[in-house]
Amino acid sequence: DEKVTTDIITLTRHVLDEQRRHKEASGDLTLLLSAIQLGCKFVAANVRRARLLNLIGLAGGTQNISGDEQKKLDVISNEIFINALRSSGKVAVMVSEEDEDAIIVEEGLKGKYCVVFDPLDGSSNIDAGVNVGTIFGIYRVDEGSSGTVKDVLRPGNEMVVAGYCMYGSSANMVLTVGNGVNGYTLDNGIGEFILTHPDIKIPSRGKIYSVNEGNTKYWNEACQEYFHSLKFPPEGKNPYSARYIGSMVADVHRTLLYGGIFAYPDDKKSKNGKLRLLYECSPMAFLAEQAGGKATTGLKRVLDVVPESIHARCPIFLGSKDDVEDVEKLYKKHSK
Repeated sequence: DEKVTTDIITLTRHVLDEQRRHKEASGDLTLLLSAIQLGCKFVAANVRRARLLNLIGLAGGTQNISGDEQKKLDVISNEIFINALRSSGKVAVMVSEEDEDAIIVEEGLKGKYCVVFDPLDGSSNIDAGVNVGTIFGIYRVDEGSSGTVKDVLRPGNEMVVAGYCMYGSSANMVLTVGNGVNGYTLDNGIGEFILTHPDIKIPSRGKIYSVNEGNTKYWNEACQEYFHSLKFPPEGKNPYSARYIGSMVADVHRTLLYGGIFAYPDDKKSKNGKLRLLYECSPMAFLAEQAGGKATTGLKRVLDVVPESIHARCPIFLGSKDDVEDVEKLYKKHSK
């Protein structure tokens, strides 16, 4: 008969173990991560049910009993995260992709952390059954600040936690608290994230590139030359495979596990690329670096870019160290 493992490493247990090693840790972060986990579990359950519940799109004219039009899944996900984070009592400021302004938590519930997040990244793809996900980053409120927008307009190198949860055939949480990257999978039977991918390391070079080639016409010379070189390598080398899902969480997840490069560059159409710095590029760059990879805008390290506004965009090339360095060399060459 099957041997049941009873010594299970859950995400909460793993974070608590990490905290014991750091005398200055308070346990607040553990509670904050519990709130984020709750949000992810809720969204995971609803993504699975979305087709049945008609959560996809505002089902024209199908109002529910109280007369509210049924909300799209990304709106519901946003409300879930805001409510879970606010009620944790650990958060002072929130920035969500769904809200134009930063959310300042009222006195009495205010904590010492800021959370930036995209509650349902890739949601425009959900109709087609494409993986979607939640991306988040956590900052500590600056010394002496009561929690304002200033506390999140900081470079990614000041983040204390970054992660994402991908909702696919399983729900996978990938997380860094600043000493390596770990992956967890939601066990629906017990409703816990279990450690399944300890210490994720990106291979130093990959065989896959991931970019929207439909934008080739708008690319700068460095991009043109770089992606051309992957498709037409010198004699004796194999071309890279192309993989582009168009859902950042799914593309980055594959890049972390298999290596290679994921890119959303700046081009003539999107002067600063398309992805948002605060809750897409910075958390993913933090994860990439913690896994031994790199993330650059082409000209500088993504984690050093200071956001000018909460929804500012940023170009990004992320993945295997050697692959990203190849891009940097070409940007250097063409910027002369």
